[in-house]
Amino acid sequence: MKKNHFTYLWLFSITFLVSCAKTSVSYEENSARVCDKGAVRLTAKFEASRMDECQVLAGNNYLITITPENTPINPSPWYAFKIEADTPTDITVNIKISGQRDNRYLPKFSQDMKTWSVYPHQYRNKKLILKVKASAQPVYIAGQEVINNQYYVDWAKKLQKSTQISHQKLGTSQQGRPIYKIESRGESNEWLVILGRLHPPEITGALALFPFVETLLASNPLAENFRKNYNLLVIPNLNPDGVAMGNWRHNANGVDLNRDWITFKQPETKQVHHYLQDLVADGQKIKFAVDFHSTQHDVFYTMPVDYGVDNRYFVKHWLGALDKAMPNFDVVQKPGNRPNNGVSKQYFADNYQVHAITYEMGDETNRENINIIAKNASTILMQTLLADVDHNKE
Repeated sequence: MKKNHFTYLWLFSITFLVSCAKTSVSYEENSARVCDKGAVRLTAKFEASRMDECQVLAGNNYLITITPENTPINPSPWYAFKIEADTPTDITVNIKISGQRDNRYLPKFSQDMKTWSVYPHQYRNKKLILKVKASAQPVYIAGQEVINNQYYVDWAKKLQKSTQISHQKLGTSQQGRPIYKIESRGESNEWLVILGRLHPPEITGALALFPFVETLLASNPLAENFRKNYNLLVIPNLNPDGVAMGNWRHNANGVDLNRDWITFKQPETKQVHHYLQDLVADGQKIKFAVDFHSTQHDVFYTMPVDYGVDNRYFVKHWLGALDKAMPNFDVVQKPGNRPNNGVSKQYFADNYQVHAITYEMGDETNRENINIIAKNASTILMQTLLADVDHNKE
């Protein structure tokens, strides 16, 4: 077995271009928590921020409690807040997760919301402990890099300057935020579908989606030939409400969207389903789908080869080629079949009889390595789709 020789220390720069039970939750409160001790302020008033409770303790100590939007919920405790002070002040920030839950994300630090790095910290008694020098220069602390809804709009506009794509509203979220789609149409009726940000804190999935899509839209013979032979539908930010509210996992209704691909009770999944159904009714064909997520490690969740999908060995051929192309990275494939679970890959297999995968990057995987893996995965996917190979044979 290959060993992953990629380093897990990282400094990453994002250049900004500008089914669960529903409970009663006041989401607006999550963006209005403030710790104000005279000259020092801890606030969570920007989009994607979260600081559910803040207490001022003795000796310039602060205790922040992070609470989920509702329960039950997967343990992805998201936090994001700003620290500033009128005069330089050394403070200690303690972050705990409600309900004696464990922390998941290492704290990230930024002064400009563009360049982020892991912040020095301790973890004791289920509390993150951070020593911070607060000053007039704002300091942002978050579980991961902050990528808000506007970032996706600006990214799409940048793509439009170099590639022949459309960027249009597909529908609206529960709270009325736009859900956008990016499309490239070629000369065939076959479609590659790409989804992202169903779970708001899963930032490494987003960091993989961006270069993956950019590689598909590149100006080179391979990508241009691919776009001639395949249509591309990208819905990069399916849960804009959850992103805006700094949710751990759910949409504004307190529902996990990646468990709703069987009932379609949520407007976000329902609108995607209707759009895909309309494409098929118009003579189009879904060929393959990729849904970008994050977990504690790098893994590709796939459908079993004996499930009855077209081109049964296609994913094995693609990911096998990726594994050979990247000697320092283990491509871990985990086939699974859960017909009643409501996840996206199962939806594509059951409704369109095609393969789909959940592309998961580790929470703390080196950010440059995420970029390299995504570009290679995208390139080899195009090569595999265009190859004259019988994917029903192993």
